[in-house]
Amino acid sequence: MRIRKKQEPAALFSQKDVKKFVTEFVSSWIRGDITIRFPTAAELSKKTPLSIAFPVDPSVNAELKIKEHYVDLLSICAGTKQATVEEQEKAITEVFRMLLMFRSANRIEGKIMSSDLEKRVTQLEKAVKSTSKSVEQITAFLFKEKKEPQ
Repeated sequence: MRIRKKQEPAALFSQKDVKKFVTEFVSSWIRGDITIRFPTAAELSKKTPLSIAFPVDPSVNAELKIKEHYVDLLSICAGTKQATVEEQEKAITEVFRMLLMFRSANRIEGKIMSSDLEKRVTQLEKAVKSTSKSVEQITAFLFKEKKEPQ
């Protein structure tokens, strides 16, 4: 009898991880935490990784088309545009590829905020409130008027 070793997946990130990255990226963009510098028509007319990432032929309206393509993908990811499950998965993958392309080309300004940031801030606020209450209690105890024995 042979014992088989459990094989680990070859991918660095699972589909769930990719979806989380895309969610954080899109949420940061919508909130205004990041700015994306989309490629211009002049940049798209050159053969660069950016022009390969976007399936749009450069033309007079290339800049508008690329933004429309991006918003269309986001609408599919968000579920505001009808799409099959396969189309949704493809849109998430495309937005992830765009995220990588934008990041590698230094076209993202600002910070992509983690979705658990709000939860962490709330926990910090609770901790500060609790600490403040403890400090008030200690201060009140230390500076309480002492009754003199009679």
